[in-house]
Amino acid sequence: MPTAGLLVIGNEILSGKVVDTNSPYLARELRSLGVDLQRILTIEDDIDLIARETRAMSDAYDFVFTSGGIGPTHDDLTMDGIAKAFGRDIVLNESMVARIERAQGKPPNESQRKMAMVPDGAALVDAGDLWFPVVIVENVHIFPGIPELLRKKFESIRERFRGIPFLLKRVYVKQRESEIAEHLNDLLTEFPELLLGSYPKVGEEAFHVLLTLESRDPGYLQQALEGLLARLPGDAIHKVE
Repeated sequence: MPTAGLLVIGNEILSGKVVDTNSPYLARELRSLGVDLQRILTIEDDIDLIARETRAMSDAYDFVFTSGGIGPTHDDLTMDGIAKAFGRDIVLNESMVARIERAQGKPPNESQRKMAMVPDGAALVDAGDLWFPVVIVENVHIFPGIPELLRKKFESIRERFRGIPFLLKRVYVKQRESEIAEHLNDLLTEFPELLLGSYPKVGEEAFHVLLTLESRDPGYLQQALEGLLARLPGDAIHKVE
């Protein structure tokens, strides 16, 4: 099972000026592809900090994704930080300069040329109809912070990460979590490889707890579901999805 880490870069996230919607999106997408996202870290725009955390994630996980800090302004430091993480120079990529010129019909200005500065030796992967490619340095995939652009870029390369996806069952329970906790513990004793989540719901009239059961093995998941349903009183189940 491939593992992943996500590095969210931007003072605007830490200050609350911008709400991070990229992390939930990537978490859902990676889960559906069978990638185990094990860490999400949000840091400020600082070259040394970006370099240190990028290198740590690169060493720890199969895939690393970064969000934010690429662009034409003074605080867009992600490329510099990632270059430093791997001891590479930051260089002007003439292919990207040409892409900008084709996209706008005239040579790029200095701010736009800054967007064509990438770590030396980086791989460029076309991102659908976007002029700006996905930049990859070793196992680090560099994405913009703008949600619409990040989603388009990720969609263009998502099949690179496909593994064996998780299968999911949802059980909506009328009893409270304290009433079913012992049954859940017993279930995990019998099915130790099951990923079991228990989420109390406040303000719901039809049910009190949402249980999620996940496994990559459909047979194992079905057996665990049957084992759970057998443990709970019949009138405790609101619905199963």
